Amino acid sequence: MMRKRWIVGGAAAVLIAVGGAVGYAKFVPEATPPLANAAKLSAWDFKLTAIDGEPMPMSKYKGQVVLLVNSASKCGYTPQYDGLQKLHLDYRPRGFTVLAVPSGDFLGQEFASNKEISGFCQTKFGIKFPMAEKGHVVGAGAIPIYRWAAGVLGPENTPKWNFHKYLIGRDGRLIAAFPTKTEPTDPVVTSAIEKALKAPAKA
Repeated sequence: MMRKRWIVGGAAAVLIAVGGAVGYAKFVPEATPPLANAAKLSAWDFKLTAIDGEPMPMSKYKGQVVLLVNSASKCGYTPQYDGLQKLHLDYRPRGFTVLAVPSGDFLGQEFASNKEISGFCQTKFGIKFPMAEKGHVVGAGAIPIYRWAAGVLGPENTPKWNFHKYLIGRDGRLIAAFPTKTEPTDPVVTSAIEKALKAPAKA
């Protein structure tokens, strides 16, 4: 068992990295209503807001492969930021990006403000990939891109905890979903990314 203690803004966030998080094993998230006509839409149809408040239209990533991840700063899986950073840096030259959506949907394991989240990610991980503002990723209040994903891949592939991962192809279509426990650098993820990067972008 490994323990890490991170001190942020004078408050201690104790992260226990174990084989599986207790909360993850027991938590049952609210059902996410699928977006109407989800199958007719692509990821490029959605607009997010960046963590600094600037517009972040998904269309800016058109033609790239995107790994969409709901993240959290106070979770046993928060160290996955290291693997996400490695993926982003390794594959970025080939047209790939990680895109994180911080969320407190899973037992409130995220800071209250975007400023706190950004400061934590920069200080502890030096994050280089884009991050959206804090938002809901499950339930009736889920942001549209997550409701779209629920409609395309079904409820069994919606986030059950922090660090769930959706792989989006160059054409803006969903390719796969990877659960929390699947590390970013797991071969099942990297092989799917490799395959997606070889596919041509479609209109």
